[in-house]
Amino acid sequence: MHLSRFALSALIALGLLACQSHTEPAPKQAAASAFEVIPPNKDNDLRIFYADGRIVKGTPALEKMNTDANLTLWLAGNQFFAMEDVIHTFQKAHPETGNVGLITLPPGIILKAINKGGWNYGGKDYAMQPDIYASVDLGHLKTLKGKGKMDKYIIYTHNALDLMVAKGNPRKIKGIDDLGRSDLKIMLPNPIDEGIMTFYAKKVLQNHKLWDRISGGKECKACDPTPNVHFTAVHHREIPDGLKAGTVDVGIVWATETMNALKEGHAVETVKLPPEDSLINEVSYAIGTLTASKRQEAANKYMGFLQSDSGQAAYARFGFINASKSDLESRPIP
Repeated sequence: MHLSRFALSALIALGLLACQSHTEPAPKQAAASAFEVIPPNKDNDLRIFYADGRIVKGTPALEKMNTDANLTLWLAGNQFFAMEDVIHTFQKAHPETGNVGLITLPPGIILKAINKGGWNYGGKDYAMQPDIYASVDLGHLKTLKGKGKMDKYIIYTHNALDLMVAKGNPRKIKGIDDLGRSDLKIMLPNPIDEGIMTFYAKKVLQNHKLWDRISGGKECKACDPTPNVHFTAVHHREIPDGLKAGTVDVGIVWATETMNALKEGHAVETVKLPPEDSLINEVSYAIGTLTASKRQEAANKYMGFLQSDSGQAAYARFGFINASKSDLESRPIP
């Protein structure tokens, strides 16, 4: 049986089927949740930042999100590493706001959770909605407008695409066209719910006439669409882990992702892309307050913080590109 050379997960061991007596009833299967299911081991993406400096993660955070958080943010997951600093800066500027709840997952998954009314994690349901939602594509906010759930937005920061490779670039990768090489082990964000691929990287690969070759006509996640390509399970944050393990030669990431990987000591480096491939002039992060939010005052303060110099500087410290004055003006969702 052929196995991928660089699948990230080990094979799941098969359980032994025990013989049952004729009188023993078959075990009941757990009912499928009506809420959006968070993949396992995502505790670091589920956090409450308390005003006293404590950070609670995972299931305990979800259990207290509705009662303890005075403001909840559901944001595109590529901001994960910046958010502790961003939120602490916000809390310092607005101590009266108190505790801030945060979920950082791919925006497509978050949109599903908003529409379904909450999350399921570890087999348990959590009915909840955010006060504020942000995505790397305005189309997600347009979907919410169509459902009467959001009406205004701002663009609050920008980013760019990079290629991430091992330190020293041993495979001599120069640009997007090298992703057509069959001798490379390539990991890419999945095209199902990772906005970086869905709205940006896929377009670049199509422009280079590489998408069909790379994807083999498949759109899936946690899968190998072609022999030397792997699509991530949840986050393109999996790419630096693959490079560290030596199972990946190159991947498409946000420029901020490489900066964070270097800060964490990963032996990686960036292959910078020209503007037509980095899409530096196109990548925009859109954010808005849900109309049904019961914490509009706190939400307005956070939106104002993003429009301030201190809010822009908090993101810029992690490699994000400042929004322009016109970007930061609140406007109706088209």
